[in-house]
Amino acid sequence: MTEVSPTVARRRVRLALREAREAADLTQLQVADEMEWSLSKVIRIENGDVSISPNDLRPLLSYLGFKDRARINALIADAKMARTRGRAAWWQGSDFRELSETLRRLFEYEAAAVTIRSFCIRYVPGPLQLPEYADALTGSFEEEISDERAKTLIEARRLRREAMLSRLGKGLEYFAIFEEPVFLRNIGGAGVFLTQLRELYRLACEGLLKVRMLPLDLETPIANNATFDLLSLGDGKEGEVLYRENGLADELLEDKQSTSRHLDRFHQFWHLATDEADTISYIGKRIEILERATGQASVS
Repeated sequence: MTEVSPTVARRRVRLALREAREAADLTQLQVADEMEWSLSKVIRIENGDVSISPNDLRPLLSYLGFKDRARINALIADAKMARTRGRAAWWQGSDFRELSETLRRLFEYEAAAVTIRSFCIRYVPGPLQLPEYADALTGSFEEEISDERAKTLIEARRLRREAMLSRLGKGLEYFAIFEEPVFLRNIGGAGVFLTQLRELYRLACEGLLKVRMLPLDLETPIANNATFDLLSLGDGKEGEVLYRENGLADELLEDKQSTSRHLDRFHQFWHLATDEADTISYIGKRIEILERATGQASVS
């Protein structure tokens, strides 16, 4: 068996437990009573807030009706892996305690992802944002976010991007679909946006970012969607995690109905969109326009 990260191993166990409990038509309270645990312990295990020990897992698997010995052994091995500790991740540092649990979990999943798919209708997605661009975006919520929190968010995006870049082409693939207005909206001003476009152009030209554009004149109707990210974990058989952000609110969804629906939509958009070569050419033309507007010399 290929070794997986503690993040993926913990997710395998908790999803298997939750699916088995629901299939058995049991409540979390019933499980807690049977195992002589607190209800909060069951909830935290299923939410992924804590890892379950192999000693706790064995009787729970028996209670939930697991019979297949290979399946049981695999889950116990995952439970052991989930409890291993490596070097502390950057998002676990004290500087980032005020980040939402959703964001910290997102960063954890990104570090374990083998594929990221982003669908963007308003702005460049977080993992691809340069600090100046991220600063401009965060500043748009200055009445709702304190200066200190804004600095924390910007630094988190910087570290998130560095972590992502270090893995591109080395176990991580990134696919992005941008609606055309993303390339037309000079967030942060022409100079900041020019630098951001140059970075997207570089990644795309080097084959590290697979990017396509949905043009404004697209005649085919498409389903109404907000910006979302899909993360595929492990060996690709672990299913997807869906992240959606709307202003100051964010959410992670792991149920198969939501993730499968959004994955199907992403594939639909991908085939409708302008192909990669033409999208890269379009970005190059936008860069030329901004270079003339700002007087910045072209980079070649």
